[in-house]
Amino acid sequence: MSPKNYGAVSGIFFLLVALAHLYRVVADIPVQVDDIMIPMWVSWIATIVPAVLAFWGFRVARQK
Repeated sequence: MSPKNYGAVSGIFFLLVALAHLYRVVADIPVQVDDIMIPMWVSWIATIVPAVLAFWGFRVARQK
């Protein structure tokens, strides 16, 4: 797989992950793991980090 293809695939994957977490924040969907409630601020971080990685992947895919 070429670096351009890898960047595009990674960018799409991380963008989907970021959108899923953003949807959780917007729709106010509670998440519980065993007895622990996951606070909403975790999804804010989990939105920002994959969004940055998606941006980075798309930048790699656009390089010549």
